[in-house]
Amino acid sequence: MEMTRCCGFLAIFVSILLMLSWCEALSRNIDDGYGHEDGSFESDSLIKLNNDDDVLTLISSDRPTFEASTVSVSDFGAKGDGKTDDTQAFKKAWKKACSTNGVTSFLVPKGKTYLLKSTLFRGPCKSLRSFQMLGTLSASTKRSDYNKDKNHWLIVEDVNNISLDGGSAGIIDGNGKIWWQNSCKIDRSKPCTKAPTALTLYNLKNLNVKNLRVRNAQQIQISIEKCNNVNVQNVEITAPGDSPNTDGIHITNTQNIRISNSDIGTGDDCISIEDGSQNVQINDLTCGPGHGISIGSLGDDNSKAYVSGINVDGAKLSETENGVRIKTYQGGSGTAKIIKFQNIRMENVKNPIIIDQNYCDKDKCEQQESAVQVENVVYQNISGTSATDVAIMLNCSEKYPCEGIVLENVNIKSGTASCKNVNVKYQGTVSPQCP
Repeated sequence: MEMTRCCGFLAIFVSILLMLSWCEALSRNIDDGYGHEDGSFESDSLIKLNNDDDVLTLISSDRPTFEASTVSVSDFGAKGDGKTDDTQAFKKAWKKACSTNGVTSFLVPKGKTYLLKSTLFRGPCKSLRSFQMLGTLSASTKRSDYNKDKNHWLIVEDVNNISLDGGSAGIIDGNGKIWWQNSCKIDRSKPCTKAPTALTLYNLKNLNVKNLRVRNAQQIQISIEKCNNVNVQNVEITAPGDSPNTDGIHITNTQNIRISNSDIGTGDDCISIEDGSQNVQINDLTCGPGHGISIGSLGDDNSKAYVSGINVDGAKLSETENGVRIKTYQGGSGTAKIIKFQNIRMENVKNPIIIDQNYCDKDKCEQQESAVQVENVVYQNISGTSATDVAIMLNCSEKYPCEGIVLENVNIKSGTASCKNVNVKYQGTVSPQCP
């Protein structure tokens, strides 16, 4: 009798344990991949590993998924015959690409020439990741087509995480001759007027520009303004050596930019770096013809200017008007600091090394007391030949003399040094030296 009671109690105890185990299993069904009330499996809820930071990311099944797509200007009526105005077709195609969900590419097909007036490619965009400029964009030569905006031809604005890729075939042709002929710098009898920049990249983050050719801009070739985290590589920029104000790459108010493996020959600075630019890295640059690599002009019209963290490492300059130059106006304020020019070869270059705190591009500039402070500048491993009697000119301000200037292993032949209001530190072999 007692044995029967024990067996009964044991059976009840085992049953309770089984029920508890079954309930616990039910409570864990989400961890097993069962998330719906009917117990069906959430097959499109996945856990993936992000290899960049080794963080597990849960991708919810509630998110819609979209296939990658390409929007071509040809699908919106662009002819690409070099004669028909394709501006509206480009604008319609851009609007579609910019508003499309899923990773999207904007395509300018290879092998065609597209005639364009002033065109704005504006964001923000949903998921546009690529601007494939494989054909030729040709600027209208009618100056009246720029009456609404004489400063710009092509603008890419307010788009993040985008790659502008020329595929080594894409060309931006500014057809600038008509503008150069009407420049007061070419014909002094003509009034000084504005001319368009060929390509303006404005307010962009995480930008890649690669494999692109830009030629014969109306004025500046590429202007990078108010951007952050920019990579420019394998870009070729050309214009005649006497074309006015045709800077190759102009950088202003931009942080964290790298330019590499590029060839620039123009009628003005190969690269110009102006106010608000920080952490600029230039590698493997070929420059010439042109006015060299310039920091400035800074401080014009008594303005404040701040530039820092500039590193030019690896460049060849041939027959340029200047080599590596820092130029500031009198009357300005601010600083140009933490600058390094290294591993540079110069061939028959005028003014190979120059700091000019008394820069003046007018007929007459008045003497002023304030100046942009130039400090902590290093010239290292620079060699070549000067085309002017003065190879090194350090023309610094009396009130704000240059500070922390270092010349290390500098050997420039066929020229002397001229130094004013500066103490120079020499390291290694340096020729010429300040008297």
